[in-house]
Amino acid sequence: MSQTSLIGFTGADVPDAGVINSCVHCGLCLPTCPTYRATSLEMSSPRGRIYLMRAVAEGAASIDNDVFVGQIGECLNCRACEAVCPSGVQYGSILEASRAQVQRLRAGEIKEAGPAHAMGAGERLIRGIVFNQLFKKMGLFRAFSALMRLYQLTGLQALARKLGIIRLFGMADAERMLPRMSPRFVTPHGQVYEAIGERRYRVALLSGCIMSTAFANIHEATIRVLRRNACQVVIPPEQGCCGALHTHGGDLEGGRELARRNIAAFEAAGLDLVDAIIVNAAGCGSTLKEYGHLLAGDPVWEARAKAFAAKIKDVHEFLVSIPLNTADLRPLPLRVTYQEPCHLAHAQRITAQPRKLLAAIPQLQLLEMAESALCCGSAGIYNVTQPEMAAVLGARKVDNATATGADVVATANPGCALQLAAELGKRGSPMHVRWIVELLDEAYGPAQPLT
Repeated sequence: MSQTSLIGFTGADVPDAGVINSCVHCGLCLPTCPTYRATSLEMSSPRGRIYLMRAVAEGAASIDNDVFVGQIGECLNCRACEAVCPSGVQYGSILEASRAQVQRLRAGEIKEAGPAHAMGAGERLIRGIVFNQLFKKMGLFRAFSALMRLYQLTGLQALARKLGIIRLFGMADAERMLPRMSPRFVTPHGQVYEAIGERRYRVALLSGCIMSTAFANIHEATIRVLRRNACQVVIPPEQGCCGALHTHGGDLEGGRELARRNIAAFEAAGLDLVDAIIVNAAGCGSTLKEYGHLLAGDPVWEARAKAFAAKIKDVHEFLVSIPLNTADLRPLPLRVTYQEPCHLAHAQRITAQPRKLLAAIPQLQLLEMAESALCCGSAGIYNVTQPEMAAVLGARKVDNATATGADVVATANPGCALQLAAELGKRGSPMHVRWIVELLDEAYGPAQPLT
């Protein structure tokens, strides 16, 4: 503790005391918690972290306590504890509020605290550029992505790795996570893709940030699969990043800014005219479904946020809810294991639907891995902020995946895909990372360019 006087939670976004006190400390969450599984430390469990939150809230501990700050940062926010909690503790909400408090502390906004946890100038600069510029200005984000694509295509990436330049700056592990940029970006400007055959549904697609650039090929696969399933697909203009990284990292105001922008964009494009807003990234879907909570109490936006969130459907959730077109699926003789993204399995409680879609593909063999729902260690930017724990969890996940003998590990979230690919690449494993919707697209036949 940096000083003798205790500093409690202050200002906006204070963890809800009712949620904190709803924990009965039964311990059923412990076996599901990745950090507890890795450390066997009580403080590294949801129960332990809630104990710390309660201590700060009640004045028994200070917010600048090293253990509190460390544990709030170490948590993956995977929400596995929520899925098994008999008391229904909304752990994610109090964790994100606690992170908002820690960010205020580290930014120097809590004047009573000492400098022990203050951000350095370098971190402050990087966070300002990444969170306040790149993710809030999609034109800038796409320009940066184009530069990364040139970095890869011109051979600069290979040269930098060969010469050890990346390692020299201590960025080898982080750079390994850089995705292979898609050759085409999906820039939202009101495109409309007609259903193949009779149209029964009209859906909008969230373009997002990294999904529309590095993983634009997954967007294209998603559009083709939806068209094959009687959907007209529209991509509303003016939309952008969903705000997941901001909210999960404690920048709740940044998340609210992006939420308002997306709600307005989809309203302008005719929110009432679509059956669903389709999301193909687990972390994005989880955040979008919680816009109502994020904007709770806002007299202008709360009701609009709830109406928007009610339209959000994960692509697997949506496809299973309609009569899936199985007649056109061709055989795909692959052995596949499924890695469950945390924000799909735990936050959205979507577990059966991805497996049903894989089972619908002829000759595809699904081989279940051990601990399929245990976090892989990606968790937004966790593998950058907590690289040691992320590496432990990533290795554990890939151990379980490769033990199945599968050819492919399937997932449904960009962070998970990058974490898995990096660990597999480090090992020289022949296993490939694929998206479920990508496998469906392949089974529907040769990919046709979108026009």
